[in-house]
Amino acid sequence: MPTLGSLPVDKPSLELTFAWPRTAAPHQATKIAGLITLPLSALLETGVPRSLPAGALILVTGAVPFRIRGRIAVAMETLLEQMALDECVGLVVSAAPGVHQPFPQSIRDMSDQIDIPLLVTTAPEECWTEVHAGIQTHRLLAAERRASQLNALVQQLPAQLADQKAMQRITDWLARALDVQVLVSERERVLAASPATAAEHLAHAIIRQSVESTAPEGPSGPHTQLISLAPASGAEAVLAVARRTPFDEADLRLLRHAAKLLGLVDQARREYRAASTASSAARIAAVELLLDGEVSKARRVMRNLAPGLLDPETARVFVVETSPIRRDAAVRRCETATAGHALVVADPRQDDRILVIHPVRPGEADDIVAAELTRLVSALGADASLGGSGVYSLSLLADALNEATTAQRLALHQPDSVALSVQDTDLVSLLPPHDAQLWARSLLQPLMQTDTQWEQLRETLPTALAYPYTVAARRLELHRNTVTRRVARAAELLNKDFAALRDRIAVGLALEVVTHRELPEPPAGPLGTEAPTLRALLDAPQIYAWAEALLSSARADRRGLLTTATAWLTFDAHLEPTARALGLSEATVRSHIRALEGYLSRDLSSLSGMRDLQFALYLVTGEPSIPAVGRELCAA
Repeated sequence: MPTLGSLPVDKPSLELTFAWPRTAAPHQATKIAGLITLPLSALLETGVPRSLPAGALILVTGAVPFRIRGRIAVAMETLLEQMALDECVGLVVSAAPGVHQPFPQSIRDMSDQIDIPLLVTTAPEECWTEVHAGIQTHRLLAAERRASQLNALVQQLPAQLADQKAMQRITDWLARALDVQVLVSERERVLAASPATAAEHLAHAIIRQSVESTAPEGPSGPHTQLISLAPASGAEAVLAVARRTPFDEADLRLLRHAAKLLGLVDQARREYRAASTASSAARIAAVELLLDGEVSKARRVMRNLAPGLLDPETARVFVVETSPIRRDAAVRRCETATAGHALVVADPRQDDRILVIHPVRPGEADDIVAAELTRLVSALGADASLGGSGVYSLSLLADALNEATTAQRLALHQPDSVALSVQDTDLVSLLPPHDAQLWARSLLQPLMQTDTQWEQLRETLPTALAYPYTVAARRLELHRNTVTRRVARAAELLNKDFAALRDRIAVGLALEVVTHRELPEPPAGPLGTEAPTLRALLDAPQIYAWAEALLSSARADRRGLLTTATAWLTFDAHLEPTARALGLSEATVRSHIRALEGYLSRDLSSLSGMRDLQFALYLVTGEPSIPAVGRELCAA
């Protein structure tokens, strides 16, 4: 909108100058809402109009004498009185060139009293004909721009006031709309800034306001504004803005509107944080009660927070580990991912761990939450891992947590950093990769002397060691005699007895490591490098943890299942000698093995199932013994 100071600058053809007061500076910024032209002759004949538009600049045209006096002076004084009543902004008279002060002292005194400046123009009347239309056009454009800005400001409001990004969005918009630097802050932290360097530029204004302890409302520098977001509530959040050019009244109004919206968002943020803190404390209390076996009390705590969530009698437990600085964000993402199906809390005992309890209803799939958490851990990046438990009774969630914690430690050795249960964790993936390759290649080196021999035996042996030769021949689409001949050749080269279960297990493991887990570049070492033994290969913390967790449920069974399993493996998985050695019936031995399959989630008729059982028993109990298989690697 034009001002008394800008009008002669924007339109020099108007030849407009201040005649009074001598110091025009106080009136330079006065805005002009329109122009009213009054011919001097009409003013003298019909008198002053009864009303004039507020904010208007009044132009008196006609032959104004060198000195205004007599009837003209009286008319001018009456006009000034009406202008004061209607809040007009200035009086302009047309004068001949060279006339600088046509107003008598009485009119100048009246100008001082009513604070309306007196101006003179020497431009012809036709130069002023388009001024009023131009002012109105300018006002219309300004009004449309401000309306558009207010509409855009309202559009920045979030659908939910607790939206974590709402304050930053409003701040970014304000910075673009007014070409300013914006900072929203409390005494001890920045809530939002745009651009990112705004905090540095506005720090001085914030510090000065803090030191002076004055209300943060109004300019604190040449072109800086500080506005409290909620002065009535005593909130400490402040909106600070700065730019190179001064703020006009429309800018300040927009800033005040933005401050109100930011205040609402800040209030919602604080109230949401308080409610979230209370909710989080209640959830943590419920988890603590569940881990103590106090299921009924935990249900009462969660009754209002999540009705029906803890109604099922069984649940799975998951442990998510991530960096401490990202845990709060990860908790929110876990809550979103599980969508009300699970109880999610930040572990109060460890600052990098999240606990997720997924109650499982009868007949309901128990992998819904597991799948969502797996995707989430993948999205969180390399520093995140996930461990899970099987399905436990709610009263045994402490045991479920132990299993999930063990699984999470095992997950650190998995390619995807996920182990959804100890039973589902693959032993081979826990072996140190390079040492495992070195051991396997040293053991199988005699089979690798020629490419043709290695290709034949690598394809035949895994199946032939896992199944009877007739079944293996059918699976491989070979003649039984061909399978028998190749297995005999391999046993001769390796100096192994494949009738012995432990030799079949060792060679089968080596074949899996070499053929299915091969590294991009096989490990090599200098001549005479000694490969680790199988016992040394298994001597790793994560494998001990895997063995303990795998056998934990079976160890609690009073039937002595592990004793039966040890004897059964010692007698190469034959029932009759096992039963005789233990003084049990074959049916009892068979029932024990079936029970173990349930506890371990393993098929103990398969070579891999028997391998996991044998290695776990050896690591936990020391029996049955395993061969110290190892060989010098003879090639670089």
